[in-house]
Amino acid sequence: MSNTTVTYKCKNCDAPLHFNAEKQLFDCEFCLSEFTEEELNDSYSAEQAERIVRENEEFLREVNEYHCPTCGAEIITDKSTVSDYCYYCHNPVVMTDKVSGVMKPTKIIPFKFDKAAAKDRFFKFVKNKIFLPRDYFVDAQAEKISGVYYPFWVTDADADTDLTANGRVVRSWTSGNYRYTETKNYAVKRGGFIHFEDITTSAISTEDKKMLEGILPYPLDAYEDFSMPYLLGYMSKKRDLDRDKLCTEVRERMYGYTDSLLTDTARGYSCLDNKVVGMNIRHSKWEYALLPIWILTYNKKGRKGIKTYTYAMNGYTGKVYGELPVSIPKLLSLFFGIFIGLGALISVIWRFLL
Repeated sequence: MSNTTVTYKCKNCDAPLHFNAEKQLFDCEFCLSEFTEEELNDSYSAEQAERIVRENEEFLREVNEYHCPTCGAEIITDKSTVSDYCYYCHNPVVMTDKVSGVMKPTKIIPFKFDKAAAKDRFFKFVKNKIFLPRDYFVDAQAEKISGVYYPFWVTDADADTDLTANGRVVRSWTSGNYRYTETKNYAVKRGGFIHFEDITTSAISTEDKKMLEGILPYPLDAYEDFSMPYLLGYMSKKRDLDRDKLCTEVRERMYGYTDSLLTDTARGYSCLDNKVVGMNIRHSKWEYALLPIWILTYNKKGRKGIKTYTYAMNGYTGKVYGELPVSIPKLLSLFFGIFIGLGALISVIWRFLL
């Protein structure tokens, strides 16, 4: 029988709790609730924890892990999918028997189009990019495009919100030889209930974060309950960020949305001074999801070594994030062409003036 690890979670928002030694309480940094140990033990279900652990163990038995010794990438696949190269740096990978640090996803968005369609979209995207290296257009390069599921945390939440501020209305006019300015001050108060739906946050801490944000969003109605067959023929990036490490980031995003929404209701003022925005999270739900991305990388040698350029495409909507390489010879050719053309034009003008 396997050991069960117990993790206490907030009764209000289901986020992980941390023990506050100063207060001798368990607190939640997401919704700011506080609990005694007695309160947690009264509400905690050991049976539920055992079920989650059991499902995770079953999931781990159905996947393999691959490790790239060159770039350090770690990916997982179903046992029927065999990969002998790293989708990122294109070097050989090493398969290991042990899969660790992975939790069974609850949601997934399946790929909407296959590799042939992804290659076709890639060629359409780059065909007008005249300064790309020649070997970026070839079919051998496009053949390296790989379908990869990336890990995300998807958060829903309900919150009571409020805003207080001093609203100023400034009016100016001229009468005779005088210029008048009138300033009126108002106490501005706003409040309401906000439901946040599918706040999508990357579950990996690598430099891929910018890329992942570039291909968002995914449609709300595209999510499916996770099932292993969806992984057939694809790879999955291994997550390395648990939700407790993202509580602050998600809360700040929710706070930003709240500030924007409530401020937008306070129109008609010249400005808002001393603005204070409050947000009390009543309930939240976090789900671990795998989202589809077509990835193509290009390694370009330079003076400082090899630089990897990443082209990514949303595997459901087709939205593209492109970090494309530039061909120095093509740029120099353009520069010299312009230089020679300007020289010829200046020579003609000079002769005409003489």
